[in-house]
Amino acid sequence: MHSSPPDQPPRPPLVMDMVHHNPGEPRYATRFDDPRVLREMGYNARCFPLFDSPTLAIDWADSDPDVFPPGSPGRAWVDAKAAFLDREMAANHAAGIASYAMGDLILLPKALVEKHRVQETFGDPRHPLTQNLLRQLIAGTFRRFPLLDGLVVRIGETYLHDAPHHAGKIQNPFDPERTIIPLLSLLREEICVKLGKRLVFRTWNSFDRSPADYAKVDAAVEPHPLLIISIKHCEEDFHRANRFSRSIGQGRHPQIIEIQCAREYEGKGAYPNYLGHGILEGLEEHRTPWDAEDSSFRSIGAFGRRSPLYAGVWTWTRGGGWEGPYIKHELWPDLNAWVFAQWALAPFWSEETFFRRYASEKLQLAPADAERFRRLCLHSADAALRGRCPIAREHTVWWTRDEYLNAPVVNPGTTPEQLRKLLAWRDESVSLWAEMAALADSIAFPDAATGENVRVSCRYGLHLYRIHRAAWRLFVLTTDGDRVAISRELADYDAAWRDYRALPATSELCATLYQERGSPHTIRWFHIEGIDTFVSRFRAVIQP
Repeated sequence: MHSSPPDQPPRPPLVMDMVHHNPGEPRYATRFDDPRVLREMGYNARCFPLFDSPTLAIDWADSDPDVFPPGSPGRAWVDAKAAFLDREMAANHAAGIASYAMGDLILLPKALVEKHRVQETFGDPRHPLTQNLLRQLIAGTFRRFPLLDGLVVRIGETYLHDAPHHAGKIQNPFDPERTIIPLLSLLREEICVKLGKRLVFRTWNSFDRSPADYAKVDAAVEPHPLLIISIKHCEEDFHRANRFSRSIGQGRHPQIIEIQCAREYEGKGAYPNYLGHGILEGLEEHRTPWDAEDSSFRSIGAFGRRSPLYAGVWTWTRGGGWEGPYIKHELWPDLNAWVFAQWALAPFWSEETFFRRYASEKLQLAPADAERFRRLCLHSADAALRGRCPIAREHTVWWTRDEYLNAPVVNPGTTPEQLRKLLAWRDESVSLWAEMAALADSIAFPDAATGENVRVSCRYGLHLYRIHRAAWRLFVLTTDGDRVAISRELADYDAAWRDYRALPATSELCATLYQERGSPHTIRWFHIEGIDTFVSRFRAVIQP
């Protein structure tokens, strides 16, 4: 069901960016942390990531001076965080950029949790004491940081990697009645109604995959001009092949769309991966949905042009996931972010309009070179899909992530014919990467570093996806296969790794490399063995 939000003066779209620094690691060195750069790109808001949330940087002195007493390590940490945020918010304000901050809820000081002995209950937003503490947290945050324009709230997971003096918990994050509705209602009252500040409430990993749950929340919480629901353009995580979000365009609340510009499952900007065309005009997998249930929209462009609920775009220029690869040049996330930011302000224009402006204004490419660059970028989306994703749910999309390569795994019931089609897709991907590498060599970039980055990143993608293809060919052969065929695929696998590992010596702009081992992180509640262990079994087969 579509309906309009309450009558209100039209608001400009919220065009917001966030650099999500890896939890527990040194911060990225990135131009996207400069609000002047964001303003020039078209953004009107900057979002601080989880561990820069001002909810972590209040001392609670007004309500409980024993929480962070002067001279304590906790107080020193809080004061340093607050001083950092003061400087960053002042810089945002000077650049004409609004200040938002993402924060996990429920996070409270350890001393406060221990004092009230609520270790088991403070994650329940229906508990009276939890509600009282949340009200104090919100009031104290906006009182301490008057330049803070709004909060972005996440409840699907709780991270404490860089919050040593706080405890976190959320009970029943998927439950509309017990958690989502009472928490959202409280936040709406405290932030939007009482303080006149904006609340952006994320659906991710909470009520982003169930249209029925979304409808329950939408119906139970009254709209407010300052309340926005944030939805990823696809359901679950930022994977190609995932379903277009069925909640986009539904209900009564304005919606902002989350987009990752350097995707954690697709290289993090280490190789070309242009998302503007697919996300704005329709990804290939959404033009012909694999699932029986369809969405009201199949692209963000259609949503922005046709729905009164469109409230803007929230990009992650950098970050997401864990560890590497780490890039040395920010062209690929910059291209994605610039196109999304410009489109967000003028959604009735096509994606191609903004892409061509980037090619001519930002890269200063001649018309013929701009055409080659366009073809290279469009190929990159097709190559990424065909090189690592299933055609029709034959395997999990989690078999690679971050800087790690896991063993190929297929779902039960996958047929030999489906696997043959999958291998054909892997062949298409490598062919596309080879064409992209040739295109990169043919484009005259006025900026030498940009040209070098395009050339080395295309070869990075080519050799990495050759590794993907060889691994999947081995999987289809199985260790019971023909020894000659296994030897041939192992030789291709090893050659691809040699070419891939030689890249850093060819250019200082080459991103850090993937590792030939599996992810040490749990992958959505299950573990997958590493590609090195998987391939070693094939090596054992051909040993004399």
